[in-house]
Amino acid sequence: MAAFLDQGWPAFISADAVAAQYLPSVRERFADLELLVVDGDRYVGAGWAVPIVWDGSAGSLPEGYSDSLRRSVTEETAHTPNTLVVCAAQIDQAEQGRGIAADLLRAFREQAVARGLEYLIVPLRPTLKHRYPLTAIADYAAWIRADGAPFDPWLRTHWRMGARVLATAAQSQTMTGTIAEWEDWTGMTLPDAGDYIIPGGLAPLRIDDNGNGTYVEPNIWVQHPLDTPAH
Repeated sequence: MAAFLDQGWPAFISADAVAAQYLPSVRERFADLELLVVDGDRYVGAGWAVPIVWDGSAGSLPEGYSDSLRRSVTEETAHTPNTLVVCAAQIDQAEQGRGIAADLLRAFREQAVARGLEYLIVPLRPTLKHRYPLTAIADYAAWIRADGAPFDPWLRTHWRMGARVLATAAQSQTMTGTIAEWEDWTGMTLPDAGDYIIPGGLAPLRIDDNGNGTYVEPNIWVQHPLDTPAH
């Protein structure tokens, strides 16, 4: 799992304090929702999910990825979960383009159905948003190609499987650190307070007058159908 989930993510992704607080409990409680994709005798992909309580309305969605982790842990004993949140899906970089991501998503849909859950949702991290960090996530999510398909490749994969955009999560994760830490994570020199476009960032980094940096990552909420076959 670690080998796959370390691929393709910017270094600053680990600076989310809320995620760091809840991840140990998540990994312990929901290890059965960690899936690996096998091709022959090789692992070619991995992903994991958490169960939460959700009423099916866009207004009651978690704030994003980090809040999904929090809700999975804090609501587990008080209510019976009815929703699966796919928090990560990573494919071996050498194997991308073979449809393995769709296979992994189908496996999570099967898990949700087998567990009698009502919903499957994903706080999707759009693949190409880092090229447009100044564009609002809601605007980016609405971009489409000439053929009517979503502009973003990862969003397009979900769309082709019948998923629909529910909402955008403007504050899905918040990463904080000192200037020195951000310089290490980004490989950039950050000489003054202000906003910076950083490698892999979906939005700008803000350095304040006290020498601290805050980056707020947006995601796109999509919902997969569970009542139709996923072909």
